[in-house]
Amino acid sequence: MFLSVFDMFKVGVGPSSSHTIGPMVAAARFLDHLRAQPFRLHGLRATLHGSLAFTGVGHATDRAVILGLAGFRADDYDADKAEAALARIATEATVMPDGLGTLAFHPKDDLVFDYGPPLPDHPNGLVLRGVDAQGDVITEITYYSVGGGFVLTAAELAAGKDTDNGPPVPYPFQTAAEMLQMADKHGVSIAAMKRANELSRMPDADLDRGLDRIWEVMNQCINRGLTTDGILPGGLSVRRRAKGIYDALMAERGMNLTAPHTINDYMSTYAMAVNEENAAGGQVVTAPTNGAAGVVPATIRYWLDHVPGATTTRISEFLLTAAAIGGLIKFNASISGAECGCQAEVGSASAMAAAGLAAVMGGTPAQIENAAEIALEHHLGMTCDPVKGLVQVPCIERNGLGAIKAVSAASLAMRGDGHHLVSLDVAIETMRQTGVDMSEKYKETALGGLAVNVPNC
Repeated sequence: MFLSVFDMFKVGVGPSSSHTIGPMVAAARFLDHLRAQPFRLHGLRATLHGSLAFTGVGHATDRAVILGLAGFRADDYDADKAEAALARIATEATVMPDGLGTLAFHPKDDLVFDYGPPLPDHPNGLVLRGVDAQGDVITEITYYSVGGGFVLTAAELAAGKDTDNGPPVPYPFQTAAEMLQMADKHGVSIAAMKRANELSRMPDADLDRGLDRIWEVMNQCINRGLTTDGILPGGLSVRRRAKGIYDALMAERGMNLTAPHTINDYMSTYAMAVNEENAAGGQVVTAPTNGAAGVVPATIRYWLDHVPGATTTRISEFLLTAAAIGGLIKFNASISGAECGCQAEVGSASAMAAAGLAAVMGGTPAQIENAAEIALEHHLGMTCDPVKGLVQVPCIERNGLGAIKAVSAASLAMRGDGHHLVSLDVAIETMRQTGVDMSEKYKETALGGLAVNVPNC
């Protein structure tokens, strides 16, 4: 099993990795498919199913599909060009992706929200079609956005989760137990094993450059969120809070009466800054999803700004360790809120952050695994119930609490010797089983929980 650190951490655009980035990726793949066909198309159609339909408007899935079919990509998204393209498409009812000419696509008619039963293989399904001049379908592919911006066709999903066909990696662990056995056998850290696996696929310089880029985007996102106020889009009139809290924290620095628990406010504010940017459609890093994008960067920023001895030279160790844990969770359970609820998103992010923090604080592989387990265990059962289908309430604050739990989990693990009753593998499997048993109302459909008990206006 190999999932690259750049699969777990992807530069993208808000508000959702599964509902925004994933559909854009699917659209890009469909356009590549069309470019390889011998026939000429007249137009395009798209149908959203399951969670992509129920919370698609709040998650900007409709915009993502339209822009994706027009040739836009999440990793180099230009907001001004996107807005101009959306306005033109609404007026002219055509898209013009490179290499395919002008294709008919009227958003009101050709983008359908199907509120019936979800497609059979995953809650986040979309079907993209190419039609001829008579409106007959001449090519069609079903895609599933499986969380974190990962996209699989129906055939790929049926083939299994481990679809990596690259060269063998030196440390091919599929479980936390195997990871710990390899670390003990070879006397290497989790980050070192993950780095060696990455270097089997790319040059050293590319890996370091990519990791630097991931942290740069994360940190810039925090800084934008800490300096921007106003009302978030979507109709809930949610006010940005990160700037006001951070300004107050800066004003209180050096005051002898500041309570020790104020450090929690810093962690929460860093995370909320990221998720307010995400809710506003800004550039973020999936970590491992957009809805949980604030936990890992907030934990890194806490470590850098508040822990003696922290240095940016070890951020790569944090990210590689976190990615190793995230890969285990994704392979053996899920990072998708539509599949397993928010335990799979913020819970996974908290486990990743706890592991990364324990690593840079000098933890052993056993202590790192323990940190991840503690963080994930205490998110088990968490539902995904976004009010009005927006990635705002309770998502923004939830990232702050996820960061606090990550730091607490790492600290508890570092106080022990790595021996503990519940293993990370058990916590991951429990999360998977809980997700299977969880009602669909609580899995990103906005049909239960806070989504129906909080007024949407």
